[in-house]
Amino acid sequence: MNQRAETTFVVGAPLALALLELYHPHPHDLFRLDLRAWMTVHYLQIVLFPLAALALARIVRGRRGFAAGLCRAGAFVFGVSWVAFDTAAGVTTGILLERAQATGAPEAWRAPIMSIWEHPIVGAGASPESAPLLAVTGTIAWLVGCLAAAFTLRRAGISWIPAVLLAISGVSFLVWRTHASPGGPIAFGALAAAAAWLRWASPERADARQTLPSSARLS
Repeated sequence: MNQRAETTFVVGAPLALALLELYHPHPHDLFRLDLRAWMTVHYLQIVLFPLAALALARIVRGRRGFAAGLCRAGAFVFGVSWVAFDTAAGVTTGILLERAQATGAPEAWRAPIMSIWEHPIVGAGASPESAPLLAVTGTIAWLVGCLAAAFTLRRAGISWIPAVLLAISGVSFLVWRTHASPGGPIAFGALAAAAAWLRWASPERADARQTLPSSARLS
């Protein structure tokens, strides 16, 4: 991957996901959701969750050590667990809700729909205080990955700015307990900002560019 394409990816993937999460419906009542918006967001999340995870892992590209490895492991676990979580709690629930509305008797579908939604492993939880396994696994993995990336960068002498942005990204889901707004936009937006700083404002990057011949700097 050339430098320009990689920059577009590591900044663009989490930024796209942050913008998408601004439109994520809040499921206060599943049977009154805007299902078109719900399904669009959740289908796109299946693609963007692993891309954001890969962008996080690319932040420590070329770095060695336990923390860098922990960042990559956390990003991988986040991508896998939240794709599974999104598919079950988001897409599967949405498909059943669409069918329920089409029959004209949605209440007859409430029990099977809620059995998925409130499932302790793949669901979204019976209440805001509940902790379904896949959602919690991804949340912890994201926290570990972001903090490990921040530690790796600081240990390499990089500014506090991207490290703080990565820390904000990591704790966002714990603080807001949702990947809809505001949790998701803050988490993924902070990652995009950290990646942008590293690509365009980092003294390390500036020094590297100064060592290139003038023809390479223009590419």
